[in-house]
Amino acid sequence: MNGALPEDVVLKAIDYAISRGARLAIARFHERRRELIVFDGGALREYAFSVSSGVGVEVYSNGRGYSFTTSLSWDAVRRAVDTALELSKAQGRPVEFSSGGSGLLSYRSSYKVNPFTVAPEDKIRVIEEVNKEALRLEGIASSVTRMAFESDYRLVATSEGFRGESEVMLSGLAHSVVARQAGVMERVGDMRTFEGGFEHIESVDWLGFSDEVNKLALKVVSSKTPTPGSYRAIVDNELVGVVIHEALGHASEGDHVVSGTSVIAGMAGSRVAGEHVTIVDNGLVEGGYPVVFDDEGSAKVETVVVDRGVLKGYLTSRVVAGKLGLKPSGNARAEGYDNVPLVRQTNFYIKPGDWRVEELFEGFTGLYIRGKGMVGGGQVDPGNGMFSFNAGPSYVVRNGEIIEMVRGVLMAGSILEFLRGVEAVARDLKVETSVFGGCGKDGQLARVGLGGPHVRVSRVIVGGV
Repeated sequence: MNGALPEDVVLKAIDYAISRGARLAIARFHERRRELIVFDGGALREYAFSVSSGVGVEVYSNGRGYSFTTSLSWDAVRRAVDTALELSKAQGRPVEFSSGGSGLLSYRSSYKVNPFTVAPEDKIRVIEEVNKEALRLEGIASSVTRMAFESDYRLVATSEGFRGESEVMLSGLAHSVVARQAGVMERVGDMRTFEGGFEHIESVDWLGFSDEVNKLALKVVSSKTPTPGSYRAIVDNELVGVVIHEALGHASEGDHVVSGTSVIAGMAGSRVAGEHVTIVDNGLVEGGYPVVFDDEGSAKVETVVVDRGVLKGYLTSRVVAGKLGLKPSGNARAEGYDNVPLVRQTNFYIKPGDWRVEELFEGFTGLYIRGKGMVGGGQVDPGNGMFSFNAGPSYVVRNGEIIEMVRGVLMAGSILEFLRGVEAVARDLKVETSVFGGCGKDGQLARVGLGGPHVRVSRVIVGGV
């Protein structure tokens, strides 16, 4: 079957698996193209291009069996099916799973200019100028600028009659600098990722974008660190997105719930947040990463995890849904054809509220903690809900007025205490994805959307680093 179309091979693999006794067969073809360009210290440090493609086969005879091949030849795909069946049958007790349903779903990113057809020198010209311009500023010690493009194509079919096809194109640029003053060094960065092609790169004033990053770094390096302690806080879109994704999103993944390693296991129907808080996992949201079906052939539906403060549900795969007595939520995602799907978030965020951002500041005294400009991560334990995250340049606020900038802010606490302390949720929903990174779990990376609206909370713990 040399020269075969991916769809033909995938469908034939399903028919073959069922003929060999599989209760359920899922086959998917995956192809990813990626390009990365890095300028560091005024010099081109990396220009990489990669293509990977293959067929993955998941079958349930007894347990779950998974195998894959990089070839589209029928002999190679048949061997992958046989291997998956052997692995499944070797498990003594049949694994129960929920039906993903049937139907047709498709998604394709719209773009005008395919970035992979643009000449390398045209791409280099953009980031070289951005990178070198930063180094001309007194006080900037180093500058790193990256540009990346990715095309991700997935074709998924199941023996239940589901067919899904998706192609997502991402383009983006990231810029970070280190400012140095009087022995103090601070790194500040920002990035923009667009769903679409090179036309987005051409439409942005990147020198203006990077100038904001450079000037912010020069300002923050001369600022003070905050006095450690407990603060009332307003948290911006970027940081609230990171906190909710890491501290609650992973805890809501059904495999953690089943294993008892989630702080919200067994709490369905309980109040876990303030009444203004509704949290969803949604496959389609402006600015996020589009997911209309998962890698097990289940449609991605908006999953309400928290509804006006009350825990309503969890994110599931077929097997996890069966164990929890739920329907699959379309959250079984795999990094590539050579990976077994795991329960993963898509775009996990707090839904916008009724407040204008300015209203959050009226009469407010505390800290305005921002994620914008942050470089670095944090720590979280989904089992007990404790977290700590490095924030970006933030501000002291007194009686609604911003008084001064502070640097080195570390925000920590309990996710349930954080959510229960939410006093107000703004209406300025902002969700972003990244072509430069994503969410890691069990060695796999998944593109996700992070963000949310501004929120005001009654108490967070803040340290200076």
